[in-house]
Amino acid sequence: MTQIVQENGRTVVKPQRDIVVPATDELRQELKNVIAAGSDLTIDLTGVEIIDSTGLGLLISAHNTLKKIGKALIVTNASADLRELFKSMRLDKHFTVADA
Repeated sequence: MTQIVQENGRTVVKPQRDIVVPATDELRQELKNVIAAGSDLTIDLTGVEIIDSTGLGLLISAHNTLKKIGKALIVTNASADLRELFKSMRLDKHFTVADA
């Protein structure tokens, strides 16, 4: 289950579970709908402990699609482990990653 809200002109997507293979199809569709609406996107990772390679690919795809239309992806409330993952993959060089 994912919560989607509007805050300060941005769409905030709050996944309530880990971003791993079983959850990515549903999240992918939700992100496509948000991106199609044309707003900047924040993904709030408060309810996320684990992101696997499929989940990382989903975030990269969302970033690339948003960049093409002049919008940005921000990841917020990432745990220390997730921030370290983004840093080791150098994803923090492509989109903003904020801590919890």
